[in-house]
Amino acid sequence: MEKFKAFLKRKDIVLSARRYGIDALGAMAQGLFCSLLIGTIINTVGTQFHIEWLSRTVATLGSGDHAISYTVGGLASAMSGPAMAAAIGYALHCPPLVLFSLITVGFSANALGGAGGPLAVLFVAIIAAEVGKAVSKETKVDILVTPLVTIGVGVALSAWWAPAIGKAAMSIGNFIMWATDLQPFWMGVLVSVTVGVALTLPISSAAICASFQLVGLAGGAAVAGCCAQMVGFAVMSFRENRWGGLVSQGLGTSMLQMPNIVRNPRIWIAPTLTSAITGPIATCLFHMQMNGSPISSGMGTCGLVGQIGVWTGWVAPSAEALSKGAAAIVPGAWDWAGLVWICFLLPALLCPLINLGCRKLGWVKDGDLTLA
Repeated sequence: MEKFKAFLKRKDIVLSARRYGIDALGAMAQGLFCSLLIGTIINTVGTQFHIEWLSRTVATLGSGDHAISYTVGGLASAMSGPAMAAAIGYALHCPPLVLFSLITVGFSANALGGAGGPLAVLFVAIIAAEVGKAVSKETKVDILVTPLVTIGVGVALSAWWAPAIGKAAMSIGNFIMWATDLQPFWMGVLVSVTVGVALTLPISSAAICASFQLVGLAGGAAVAGCCAQMVGFAVMSFRENRWGGLVSQGLGTSMLQMPNIVRNPRIWIAPTLTSAITGPIATCLFHMQMNGSPISSGMGTCGLVGQIGVWTGWVAPSAEALSKGAAAIVPGAWDWAGLVWICFLLPALLCPLINLGCRKLGWVKDGDLTLA
């Protein structure tokens, strides 16, 4: 046993909740931000401001009906799996050959994981990285052995685990679709809370909403829940993270708070309660619908995609929304007021207020929301 412990120490393999649940998870969120989310923001800016070099196709893979075209933002988004895995490897102090091999591991885990891709990358990349570290520099043909072992373990685990993780993530979508059949109030509560929580977890809320074609009133509730998490975390953590945190969480992702949630789950109370409040307000008071592309229902304020989706749904509903009876409208003052209050003002007001109560109860303290 002592020899094994000495081996782990020499290889810098630390079997701890902090190393995997905080360091690796936090790095993974940054990798996601630097790929998928930045790509989404670039695409949104290019499309909405008609910036030709950001919105034009810069690469095409395949030919004919199977051709896939990519913009600059599309290329960034397509690299989300490799970026997350490489970030995890960096957090785990992987040597170069292991770190570079994780690029393939991340791609496979994310591709096979579907809506659960980020979570699959987290689990698979951690194990592949630690196994790779264990064999690194143990043979005279390290340049062959280390990549082969790291990629072999990673791809095998991806094929074994990732589809099941993706299926589990999609079960959240089944719950959401059940909730859409409820009365507007309870539908607003459940859809808003569930999609908002999914947005912050290391799974893809956008993929879930797209897969289940979540539009209409339920799409509006989903947007409300996502905004409650993103704007809520951004504003209530302003004293710790200042303007950088406000932008990275408010326009990027609330997933950046996952390491802090692992440390202290009570910091999640305020954003989640906020989503439970803003969801039914969106459905029952403002009747806010998201009739743009279904993926926008799960994006929140990331690149303002959720808000652009609501606006697009007003003036030119998506095919999915049209198939469910949506029609173009001329938005009035009440529609615009609902969009602003639900997406920005209420989360910015309610979340810090609820968090203040948590602070007074001693559940949240200074530093609990500080981003790494």
